[in-house]
Amino acid sequence: MTNVKFYLDKADKNKHYPIHLVLRQKDEQVKVATGEKVKKTDWDNDAQTVKETCYNHKGINKFLSFLKKEVEKHFENTPPVQLTTNKVKEKILALVNSRKENTDARMVCEESNYYEGKEKVTFLDLFAGAGGFSEGFLQAEHGNKLYDFLLASDINENCELTHIARYNYQLGLDAEFIKQDISEPDFLENLIKKLNGKKVDVVCGGPPCQSFSLAGKRKKFDKKDDLFSHYLKVIRQLRPKYFVMENVKGILTKDEGKIREMILQEIKSIVDLQEFNRLIHFVGQLRRLEKQESFILDCYSLRLQFESSTEKELEGIKERYIQNIETRFKLLTPKIVDYKTSKTDLNISTIRHGFNLLKRVQELAYVRKKVINEKAFCNLDNDLFVDDFNNFLTSIEPESIVDRVKTAFNNLKPASEFTNAVAEIIKALEIYTYSFDECVVGLKEYVLKVNLEYEFNEILSLIRLYNIDEPFVALASNYGVPQNRERVLFIGCRKDQKLIKEIPPTVTEHEKVTIFEALYDLDFVGNDDEKFHYEEVDLKAKYNGTTKQMQALLKKRAVDGKVDIQKGLTYAEWSKMGRLNGRFLNAKHPFYVRNFEELENGMSHLVAPLHNHKTSKQNDEVVKRLEVIRTQGDYDLAKEKLKEIGLDSEKRNYNVLKPNMQSPTVMTIADDYIHYSNPRALTVREMARLQSFDDSFVFQGKRSTGGDKRKTEVPQFTLVGNAVPPLMARAAALEILKNIK
Repeated sequence: MTNVKFYLDKADKNKHYPIHLVLRQKDEQVKVATGEKVKKTDWDNDAQTVKETCYNHKGINKFLSFLKKEVEKHFENTPPVQLTTNKVKEKILALVNSRKENTDARMVCEESNYYEGKEKVTFLDLFAGAGGFSEGFLQAEHGNKLYDFLLASDINENCELTHIARYNYQLGLDAEFIKQDISEPDFLENLIKKLNGKKVDVVCGGPPCQSFSLAGKRKKFDKKDDLFSHYLKVIRQLRPKYFVMENVKGILTKDEGKIREMILQEIKSIVDLQEFNRLIHFVGQLRRLEKQESFILDCYSLRLQFESSTEKELEGIKERYIQNIETRFKLLTPKIVDYKTSKTDLNISTIRHGFNLLKRVQELAYVRKKVINEKAFCNLDNDLFVDDFNNFLTSIEPESIVDRVKTAFNNLKPASEFTNAVAEIIKALEIYTYSFDECVVGLKEYVLKVNLEYEFNEILSLIRLYNIDEPFVALASNYGVPQNRERVLFIGCRKDQKLIKEIPPTVTEHEKVTIFEALYDLDFVGNDDEKFHYEEVDLKAKYNGTTKQMQALLKKRAVDGKVDIQKGLTYAEWSKMGRLNGRFLNAKHPFYVRNFEELENGMSHLVAPLHNHKTSKQNDEVVKRLEVIRTQGDYDLAKEKLKEIGLDSEKRNYNVLKPNMQSPTVMTIADDYIHYSNPRALTVREMARLQSFDDSFVFQGKRSTGGDKRKTEVPQFTLVGNAVPPLMARAAALEILKNIK
């Protein structure tokens, strides 16, 4: 066993003592400066640690521990013939120098001259997660156009930690981050403040999609179901040239396609403000021509203003809308019921209280959100609670309140001379719940009466701010990603921009990247093991008899996966070198931190060439089970044999990776996958390779979590599994760059 120790060398002029590493093996002794200095009184030689009296003791001790383990591991895994004094010194100095380069300055700055002659297209990333969209957009360049990253947003702290570590500390960008729920009332206000007047050209993002997935049980009132509308509120406010929304394929068929139609309808209801003002003026013209219908046309005019209002303005306009109806009802009440009835009747009370509820839709939306979150937190599903919760949530939606008020009016059975007045109030309440398109349909009958159909259609032809084709199903493997992950993309194109209908594939079916290409060079990690450096993988020794077949899977490619024998690199080489076009020449080395405290203390950064490459600790029984499944090539085929030898499992599914194919959709649980050549689950880094993340992209914070913590925490495995594959995002970003004006 190699004996690794630390000692204090001679003090400098400031009476700080350099910490040196010394190792002894047989007759050899190697001494290397660690680059750290402390006061003599702050050093505990027996414990081999820096005392708490030193302000940055945590960071130094973390580095010394890491250095000691890496040196010991190097001696354990390296053939003795390669353990010369010079080689060992080189190894230690590489670790020391990487750390020194990273801690010389807290943040780096992207070279400003890189932008000379370039046209910057600004973007922001909502529901950013790990940063798959952000990575892909930063990789994309076309002609003299490239992307300028303004801001990202997500609700989870580990998403924020990973983003800030990657984009602010490592790459040196000044991109902002908002850690806030997009559905909170002041989110838009905070977003505008962070942007500080900067124009946004493109918005990308994938509202959480678990409740839409074909793979899982669909839930009513899932806390993630209404986040599309909040995403579109941002689009309404910022009015970017393009926006991209990503989701699972299941959204196309959810509720028999009604969700898809609702999303398209909402996108098409985003209005051009100039043309919208023409529409409001036009409705005023109708009102003057149709005096007997003025109340309903006033309602249409006020309802249409919902589309052009800010969040703060909208609350007041909605309250005014209901107040107008309530005033009309107060005048009508003495005519349809006597005084005593008006004070005691259930239906009259329902109508009055319904108006009160509709005037407080903002507060009810907040209640709804809190109840949905609690319902999700307590796992209320398939139990005796869920129906009551869902019924309550339904009852406070505006549509349900309006339905109750309509029922109460019908129960009153007013005299025939007041039927029209009641019908107008009911119609006004219905208009309150209309979509923009339903308002357009409702106005047509008034337009036809006064022969203004041509003028009306002319306004409508110009009023929609965004054009959108059918949602596009994108297969990740078509864009150089070694994974058959299908995602739906809604690509909204402002009417002054070219319509984008699809994202052309970058590879043919025969050129697709295989699992072996993505992972073969990382295949040097064992059970309960962690590696921080790349090691040589001997294909001849590992695949004796099939070496040629395995080597034939390795192809030289362009960055987007297209085969390029002359100038290309292998997928693994691209992953190591990075796909950012040499844009960040001064970027720091990859580093890992557990939390924000370590991030802000630069001395605590764990700097190494390779991160997130740690395997789980699996007992002998699990290893044997995985080996049987791996050998059989399929879990279902292996079940009978597993039962015979007493190794059967309750686990629902295992996916055995096939080296010459693409992986199935990478999810958030690594144990669902078995490595093609070893009886083990995948590491975070291997899952990241299957998602097409560069190796320099480090997933920060906790590696995994379980139980109830999965409701609130987003560890590394979840960050990877939920991400948009960067190469697929890059293809979408590139298509926008080609077309944007």
